[in-house]
Amino acid sequence: MADASIVERIRELRPLIRQNALRAERERRVPDEVVAALNGTGVHRMNVPRRYGGHQTPLRTQVDAFAEIAAECASTAWVTLSQAGVSYIAALFPDEAQDDFFTGPSGPDARIGGTLVPGATAVPYDGGYRVDGASAFATGCHHADWHLLTAAVAPVDGRSGEGPPEVLWVAVPMSELEILDDWDTAGLTGTGSNTVVARDIPVPSHRVLPVGPMLAGQFPSKANADDPFYRMPVLLLFCAWAASAALGLGRAAMTEFGERIHRRGITYTFHERQNEATVTHLQVAEAQMRISAAELVAARLVAEIETKAHDGGSYTPRERARIRAESGYLTRLCKEAVDLLASAAGASSLQRDVPMQRIVRDIHALSLHSFVNPTTNLEIYGRVLSGVDPGTPFL
Repeated sequence: MADASIVERIRELRPLIRQNALRAERERRVPDEVVAALNGTGVHRMNVPRRYGGHQTPLRTQVDAFAEIAAECASTAWVTLSQAGVSYIAALFPDEAQDDFFTGPSGPDARIGGTLVPGATAVPYDGGYRVDGASAFATGCHHADWHLLTAAVAPVDGRSGEGPPEVLWVAVPMSELEILDDWDTAGLTGTGSNTVVARDIPVPSHRVLPVGPMLAGQFPSKANADDPFYRMPVLLLFCAWAASAALGLGRAAMTEFGERIHRRGITYTFHERQNEATVTHLQVAEAQMRISAAELVAARLVAEIETKAHDGGSYTPRERARIRAESGYLTRLCKEAVDLLASAAGASSLQRDVPMQRIVRDIHALSLHSFVNPTTNLEIYGRVLSGVDPGTPFL
């Protein structure tokens, strides 16, 4: 299956995604048939190495694909982009682990989840680690084949050593993890980002990836070491992927508002059709300009990531901080556009089955995520611009 038409294949599924968006929210997980249909498009192969039948799809195409999904259901988009994105991390693991991931029953369509917050511990034992503990925000865990737990290494004797502990990503089959029913949120409800729990699970050494060196561009995969595609920094990639959800939500709000203004008036005024009112013209133009500006920012940061990967260029701390700030800034622009359109959509839009309400809830939830949080990301960039430490290693 070639990836050249993947955006078109996803676009054909938009009616199915739309029909199940409210159901995903109510059931707090993406319906099985939607996951299966998206899996059939090849979207989960986008970051899988070609030697396994993957696509290594250009980042620009990935952002376009995820935005298409988010235009109908941000929860479905978040699950899809998270799993497709974590497959990129899986391709940095030792080659033997990649064989485990991508030659199993699901092949290159394997769905791999993961989290970056260390909630588990990894105790060395002969041949690997024994992993125990919880991992919150395990997006899409109900449909995942594997999960990358973030675990802090704990000494065998239980004594704390000097300095911070080493942090690892450890790959565990989802069948070995327990899923807690603790995901009940106001936004992005359908992501099913429950907590998963590992209970003294043995993990062989080849299914372990040290987080620190990986973030610095060092990883044990020999097969992918010289491939420009895998030179893109993981944290900056997740900024781009997360921003695609914001773009999709902004476009969805424009579409929904554009349809509503032709079939309703403005209550207690002489306007029988909202689209005839001057205030509507100002609102819709302002919202579209913000979304268009967000699209330009997204295109710029995506182009920089891809260009540096192709040319082998390195990043300065300022460049990394700017890309992270841009992902937050474009998310804020989309949120402002959504808020503007939602405030003009009328009281009838308060019904839970009206898409505008779900769009509002989801963009507010998305804006709280650390990869695209506008305030946090701008502060980090401002610190770098001011010549002080960024205050985070996550650049």
